[in-house]
Amino acid sequence: MPAITEELPASGPALVAHAAGDLRIDEVPLPLPGPEEAVVEVRYGGICGSDLHYWLHGAAGKSILKAPLVLGHEISGVVVRAAANGQGPQPGTAVAVHPATPGPGVARYPADRPNLSPGCTYLGSAARYPHTDGAFSRYVTLPVRMLRPLPVGMSLRTAALIEPASVAWHAVSRAGDVRGKSALVIGSGPIGALAVAVLKCAGAARITAVDLHPKPLEIAMAVGADHVINAADTEAIAAVEADVVIESSGNHHGLASAIQGAVRGGTVVLVGLLPTGMQPVPISLAITRELDLKGSFRFNDEIDQVIAALADGSLHIEPVITHQFPLADALHAFEVAKDSTASGKVLLSFGGGEVQ
Repeated sequence: MPAITEELPASGPALVAHAAGDLRIDEVPLPLPGPEEAVVEVRYGGICGSDLHYWLHGAAGKSILKAPLVLGHEISGVVVRAAANGQGPQPGTAVAVHPATPGPGVARYPADRPNLSPGCTYLGSAARYPHTDGAFSRYVTLPVRMLRPLPVGMSLRTAALIEPASVAWHAVSRAGDVRGKSALVIGSGPIGALAVAVLKCAGAARITAVDLHPKPLEIAMAVGADHVINAADTEAIAAVEADVVIESSGNHHGLASAIQGAVRGGTVVLVGLLPTGMQPVPISLAITRELDLKGSFRFNDEIDQVIAALADGSLHIEPVITHQFPLADALHAFEVAKDSTASGKVLLSFGGGEVQ
C-alpha cells in the first residue's frame, strides 16, 4: 500500500504534445481538487492511436492541436486523496478511469448512449478548445464519477488495458448476441486483438483474425483467435463468410475485406476510424447481401463489464501488452508503438509499482 499523505506536490512531470513531432516531458501544475474530485497517482498508461497522431501529425482526425496538450486516457492508478465531499473511492484504492464526460448539445441522440452526446469531452483530446488535458502525468485530478475501483489483487499493469478493452467490448456488443456465431476481425492491432478476446469471452464459436503482419496475428492467437489470415489474401477472407465482422483496421481496404468476408445477412461493426471524407468500398455488396453496417464509437458503461470479466478470468487480454517503458523514455516508447509490425500495446510506467 502506498504512503497516503495530505501533502501533495504542486506540480509533476507529464507527457505533453506541443505540435507535430514535438513531444516533451514538462513539469505541469497539479490542479487543486474540487469537492467532487480525487487525486490519483498514475501507475500505468497505454499509448493509443490518437496519442500517436497528436505526436506525428499535430492532430487526430479533425482534432487539431491549438495549444500544448497532456496526452493519455488509458490509465490505471491509486487514489491518494479522496474527494472532499466523501464520495468515491478512498485513499489507497486502485482504480481504472472512464475518460469521457458526456456534454450538453443540441443534436438528438438516444438517452442510453451518452457516448454520442455532441458536447462530450475525452481526456487527452484536442477536439474542443480549450483542450481536455489527459492523464499521462505522475498525479492527476479527476472527478470521482470517472473512477472505477478495481478488485483486490487485479494487476494495475493489466488494468491499463481496461479503457481500450471497453472500446472493443462496446464494438462487439453492437453486433448483438455472438454466442455460437462465427466472427471475423479485420485488423489485429490492440483494438482488434482486444475484440478477439471479447468475442472469445462472449462465446463466439470460431474467430478468424486478419492482419498484414505476423506479430499482430500472433497476439490475436494468444487471446483467442482460432485461425489467422494475412490481409493480402482477399480470397481467403471472402471465403470465411462470418456471421459477425469487426472492422478495426481503419482503412478502406480493411472495410472492403470486412464486407466481402461477411455472410449474407451478416453484421459488420466499424470500430476502426477511417479518414474523413469519401471512401472507395464495395457498398453494392452490402446492399445485395443485406448486411447490417453498424458504427461503434468509444463506449458507455461497458467498462464495468470489462472489469467484472477480468476479475472472474473470462476475459484474457494480458498478451496484448508487448512493451513497457518508464516516462523518461516516452519518446522511445512512442517510436516503438508506431511500429505495428513489432508491437502491440505499449505502456508507460509512472512509478510506484503494484498495490500490495
